[in-house]
Amino acid sequence: MSVAPTSAGQKALRTALQTQVFDAVYYFHGAEDYLKDEMLRLLIEAAVDPATRDFNFETLRASDLDGETFGSLLGTPPMMAERRVVVVRDVSALKKDARRVLERYLERPASDIVLVLVAVPGAKQDRVLMERTTAVEFEPLSGARVPKWITYYATHNLGCEITPEAVSLLQSAVGTELGQLKIELDKLDSFVTGGGDDRRVIDEEAVAAIVGVQRGETLGDLLDAVAQRNAARAVELLPHVLLQPKTSAVTIVMALATQTLALAWGRASRRGGASSSRIENEFYNLLKESGSSYTGRSWGDAVRAWSRSLDAWTLAELDAALAALLAADAALKESRLSSDEQLLESLILTLCVPARRASLSAA
Repeated sequence: MSVAPTSAGQKALRTALQTQVFDAVYYFHGAEDYLKDEMLRLLIEAAVDPATRDFNFETLRASDLDGETFGSLLGTPPMMAERRVVVVRDVSALKKDARRVLERYLERPASDIVLVLVAVPGAKQDRVLMERTTAVEFEPLSGARVPKWITYYATHNLGCEITPEAVSLLQSAVGTELGQLKIELDKLDSFVTGGGDDRRVIDEEAVAAIVGVQRGETLGDLLDAVAQRNAARAVELLPHVLLQPKTSAVTIVMALATQTLALAWGRASRRGGASSSRIENEFYNLLKESGSSYTGRSWGDAVRAWSRSLDAWTLAELDAALAALLAADAALKESRLSSDEQLLESLILTLCVPARRASLSAA
């Protein structure tokens, strides 16, 4: 079982892992490096005999290869084995002569070599490689799938249980980057194993102890406070949230921008007569279509919070909030006298205080 979204290339590769019949050249691309590395590990385990791995497995960086060296690697037969596996990382960095060697090789690839070309996140898709190899795309898991991945990794890879509350707290604290979540889950497994209890369970208390976050002090709680326009609560939470792993002023502004855009869309839909349940369904559809929007928590938690908070905003206030977020994003990229915390505190007060109240206070 896998909770990762499966492209056609991934399906073909999983079939190859089962049948031991591999294509000549694979092109791994996409933004999720952890999933690439996991699939690469499975491929190497399946395709290369451990007894002869020292002779029949090579992994290199593209920038270190010249044409002659690359040609020699691709022309070397396996030693005492059925096949060799050659991995080239950051394939877009190949020098011109090495790239020419690769393109000639793709015309008639060897039957006893499995060549894996790995692109870095953010690299532009290589049209030639997309057409002439088995292309395997690895995209980040959506916010809705991350909790399932956390549970799957804990139960199947670590052999321990994890409570739903712990899953939610962990994702709120760490985010959706699978590599970082794996690191924290491995630490949590060691923590609960050290307790001496045969039934190893990762609960909220364990997450609080290891990750250093408490229920009620997560990025999701901060976002909820802003959505409800509770300035005092949001300002109180801010320093705690900034101390959490993988959280920065930039990620907070990103999550607030996603939330504000969603609230504006929801208010517009409500004006058009949409029911609350329909708006929630449309929120999910909106997240699926956008794919990479950073919500700062699971999609379910985000959608429920947005739905509860629609009445706290007018469309005009949401327009003003988006302008304030744009200004804050620009300020974070410039040298300035204010600290990140001071800038965010000012932003929170701007977002949370309705314009009519602000004008009354000024009067």
